[in-house]
Amino acid sequence: MDVTDWLLEADPAIRWQVRRDLLDAPADEVAAERARVAREGWGAELLAQQADDGYWGEHEYGEDGARNSVMWTLQILRNLGSDPADPAVAEAIARVRSGVTWRYFDGRPYFSGEEEACVNGGVLANAAYFGELGPGSDEMLRRLIDEQRDDGGWNCEPDSERSSIDTTLCVLEGLLGYERAIGAGADGADPAQLDTVRAARRRGEEYLLERQLYRRRSTGEVVKQRYLDLSFPTYWWYDLLRALDYFRESSPAPDPRLADPLEVMRSQRLDDGRWPAGRPKRGHDAYEIDVPEGEPSPWNTLRALRVLRWARPDAASASEFQTR
Repeated sequence: MDVTDWLLEADPAIRWQVRRDLLDAPADEVAAERARVAREGWGAELLAQQADDGYWGEHEYGEDGARNSVMWTLQILRNLGSDPADPAVAEAIARVRSGVTWRYFDGRPYFSGEEEACVNGGVLANAAYFGELGPGSDEMLRRLIDEQRDDGGWNCEPDSERSSIDTTLCVLEGLLGYERAIGAGADGADPAQLDTVRAARRRGEEYLLERQLYRRRSTGEVVKQRYLDLSFPTYWWYDLLRALDYFRESSPAPDPRLADPLEVMRSQRLDDGRWPAGRPKRGHDAYEIDVPEGEPSPWNTLRALRVLRWARPDAASASEFQTR
């Protein structure tokens, strides 16, 4: 079976992104498929699990390792590409806005964030995607800009002498989301922030590129083996595919320093043209929206193929998307 045909048998969240990112389908066809996300499959199931008070799993972040929380459910709904304008999604976001607070951090509204850079990067990305930017977002953004280190990265641990690759990518995703919201004229976004946000984002990208996304700058050794283990959902964890997919969204063409991580990603491709699922991320009450470890993964295959298409547009022929 052609790999794209196989992907088109998956969840609506996969199908609409395949049509947009791999097949260049007409906009109305993409939109019709995307509209299914809130009504069928994983998207509908996640929305149905929200409590009346706006919470998922009774947690705003996921204390004690819980993954079925407001933070991670919104991240996954964003990854699924759920349409913020869909009534079911808009109602869920309204409940978060009115009911969810950081109970362990002065009771601040969820979309105003808390104090850790890795958390605030994710909250900012969620706020920008779901149209919830405002004064609290600006405060969170100022904190992130102030916390950027001399090497260009971020770290949730203030006592650490080094930046963290994991934290840096979480922040970059938030900055890119905010930057795009400014460009789209989103309510609550401050256009005066554009140059500051873009400069901080590019410094953070340089931090990752100097390390080829996963190597120590000093020795070239792999920082952590788990960075090579590709899995979905990502939660806060970093891996090469998540980073490459970020650069696909942020850059018109790949930096030459991405050649090595691109080859690492390509090398994990199975003989049938698909990519296997990685080890599920630690935690309990996690969302099972991918196949078991080692089996062909629709999520990894979709994301890897669109990264390859971005990285090698001149070679993105039908053979890239077919079984081998």
